[in-house]
Amino acid sequence: MMLRLLIYISALSILCGSILFSTEKSAPDPVLFTIHTDEIRQTIHNFGASDAWSVQFVGKYWPLDKREQIADLLFSMELDSLGHPQGIGLSLWRFNIGAGSARQGDESGIATEWRRAESFLTTDSTYNWNNQEGQQWFMKAAQERGVRQFTGFVNSPPVLLTKNGKAHGDGSGNANISQENYEHFADYLARIASYFRDEGSPLTYLSPVNEPQWNWASSNGQEGSPYRNSEIDGVVKALDQKITEYGLDTKIEIPETAQIDFLISRDNDGRGNQTEYFFGSESAVRELPKLARKIAAHSYFTTYPVEEMIEQRRKVWESIRQTDPSLEYWMSEFCVLGNIDGVLRGNGRDLGIDPALYVTRVMHYDLTIANASSWQWWLGVSPYDYKDGLVYIDNDFYDGEVYESKILWGMGNFSRFIRPGAVRVEVSRSDNLSPLEAAEDILVSAYLHPEDRRVTLVAINYSHKDREITIDTTGKSAGAVSEWSRYITSSKYNLEKKPSSLPDELILIPSRSVVTIISSAR
Repeated sequence: MMLRLLIYISALSILCGSILFSTEKSAPDPVLFTIHTDEIRQTIHNFGASDAWSVQFVGKYWPLDKREQIADLLFSMELDSLGHPQGIGLSLWRFNIGAGSARQGDESGIATEWRRAESFLTTDSTYNWNNQEGQQWFMKAAQERGVRQFTGFVNSPPVLLTKNGKAHGDGSGNANISQENYEHFADYLARIASYFRDEGSPLTYLSPVNEPQWNWASSNGQEGSPYRNSEIDGVVKALDQKITEYGLDTKIEIPETAQIDFLISRDNDGRGNQTEYFFGSESAVRELPKLARKIAAHSYFTTYPVEEMIEQRRKVWESIRQTDPSLEYWMSEFCVLGNIDGVLRGNGRDLGIDPALYVTRVMHYDLTIANASSWQWWLGVSPYDYKDGLVYIDNDFYDGEVYESKILWGMGNFSRFIRPGAVRVEVSRSDNLSPLEAAEDILVSAYLHPEDRRVTLVAINYSHKDREITIDTTGKSAGAVSEWSRYITSSKYNLEKKPSSLPDELILIPSRSVVTIISSAR
């Protein structure tokens, strides 16, 4: 009996040793990430989202405590009683300047009330500043919580100025506004910007066109108008003149390209190659004083497969640099559309970590490959069964439940901690993985806040294994680091703060998580 027991123990020891050896063999080595604080890339101006379209009802009809709850989730920089963030601290808010389809009801051709919008311009050509009340409430709530950048964006000219009297196109691909109404359209937008200035909420930008490549017939189910590049020229010239006449500091943002490859394509019925068209040497508008020195585009339909996502962004940035080295790139709209990698689909609300990881990976490549100076999500508040919201609500105009998504908190790993004026700095890694090779592993980007020399890293662990990393900083720009603090978003946590680490300690990045790591100066 004793002999059998000894043999059993010996065998068990060998087996355990084999298992231990195998586990140690398969565990990835810690990766050293070196932050080169003197190798500065782009300045980060903001992270944002839009108020279309549910905010018009939520901000007007929902109980005040729930409105405040939603506003806190989106904009707050405060901490709760446990020291955890109340919200994600968005630093830009997009205000949808509606075209007036709401007052047309079913005759608008837009099937759902959620996607119809009010307009400040009334049927007798006067202005009613009490309209868009719910949106104005959220704009004020954003400002009260520290937001200082606002974009007034337009899907369609007001119905009084459109060719067909509707807030959607006729399917022809031509702008739903005639040339003789460009000046009226520009005056309308400048008046709205003047109103917000006088109300103490000035619009930083006016974006007069949106996704001009799509035809925006009624089948699209929302307000919208196509534009050819030459038609955008006319609108921008008229708007530049009116902004100047009204004495506004507002800048014009264009072209809100439907997907980023239209910035460099040359065969899209007069609606492609927009970087060169609007900012190249032959541009008719590039020297206008009120045109912002940036190109705005949407990341839709260019995010899978991963090698294509990386390549498209590399091409876009190379094109921008070749066209005008002073030009910035802004990613001004994204949500999960269509079928992503055969698993993640746009339809179907998902509050979990998988879509959040996908979205933050898109953010990483937009920021590090396309060098985006701004990154903006689509719907701040969504009532839909879709992956389009940060905060979700019940499909009810007057009341309902509020739901937090992991996309909200994953975006917060960037937006709350990378504040306007931070600069992205270069990061090298000891394992020398390329951006593509790191896509299913761990991705790290780094940002320096020049005013206090604080360094912020965002690490996305896409893998199903916990990873350990170490951090080193080099360069004169960074301050001496006494410790690193971590904020984790995962299936378990929403931006939860974890114990700090000393500079020479290993830092754990849990599997399937987004972690923000912040330096504290000595």
